Amino acid sequence: TAPGARPAARDLLPDIDHLGPAAPLAKISRKDIDSFLASLTVTKTSANVYLRHLKAAFNQAVAWKYLKDSPAAGGKLSGKAYERELKKLHAELVTLQQWVVHKGLKVCIVFEGRDGAGKGGTIKAITERVSPRVFRVIALPAPTEREKTQMYGQRYIPHLPAAGEIVIFDRSWYNRAGVERVMGFCPEDTARAFLQTVPLFERLMVDSGIILLKYWLEVSPEEQTRRLQSRIGDGRKTWKLTAMDLKSYDRWDDYTKARDEMFAATDTAWAPWFVARSEDKKRVRLNVISDILKHVPHKPIEVEKVVLPKRKIGRYKAADYPFRYVEEGSERGAGLHGRARAARPA
Repeated sequence: TAPGARPAARDLLPDIDHLGPAAPLAKISRKDIDSFLASLTVTKTSANVYLRHLKAAFNQAVAWKYLKDSPAAGGKLSGKAYERELKKLHAELVTLQQWVVHKGLKVCIVFEGRDGAGKGGTIKAITERVSPRVFRVIALPAPTEREKTQMYGQRYIPHLPAAGEIVIFDRSWYNRAGVERVMGFCPEDTARAFLQTVPLFERLMVDSGIILLKYWLEVSPEEQTRRLQSRIGDGRKTWKLTAMDLKSYDRWDDYTKARDEMFAATDTAWAPWFVARSEDKKRVRLNVISDILKHVPHKPIEVEKVVLPKRKIGRYKAADYPFRYVEEGSERGAGLHGRARAARPA
């Protein structure tokens, strides 16, 4: 690149000889760039201009998420950076919500993955700022005795989206390909028959106008162990650790085999699987939300500017009713420690 011309971010790659001409840009780190800059031989008059342009190109590459040490590409993601990005994505999800309702779209999102992969936290991040009337989360319990006698998948059908709805399945009909198969809740031939049938079922969904997105959250055995272990002594998480989780814990290889066969049979052109690495909970939430926004076409809807109207207060005097108020901080603490509670006015 000429000294007076500004190089594009991708133009940096051929200039870094020690990485080789075929080195992917994703492997270039800030250290690599610094080494390259230190080895440059340019004229004194053009050096400042050239290096300034090169630095700008590097910063642009970081913004594009190409570099391995950028926050969005694997580096340390601070809480502030996470909240800042999540706020932007939440605003975009509201735009998506309005478009789905406006156009009568039907969206179905399936989340699968091993225990502790982060499905619940990701779903919570998606639904935190949107309407539960549009975004519905379905997390069905174990089938009842009656449901066990039904056609498999029948209990999921009533929950599929109608026009203007986004339905999120926290585990789905793919239970048959995973936990039911691995833990012996269904015969092997039944599981194989399911794998043959489910692509046809999903084709019917897509042909009916449903936008179907399927996400598998991939977690390492070490990270899964850390997360499950953390649930044991944390009163906020003990409900997440079930007897089935403990039985499944030693079946890692069996679940891996079941996952691979599930992908081979059901990763279709009309309903592909998207795999999200979930070692970093914050990062996987941002990545999945971004991917959903990418795969569901939407655009802002023009709405009238909202202005609060004027109002008059004081035309009615509130009744002097002996309300039972919820205890506030200091009073709650006094009650917890056995101290006498302050008497309420009669």
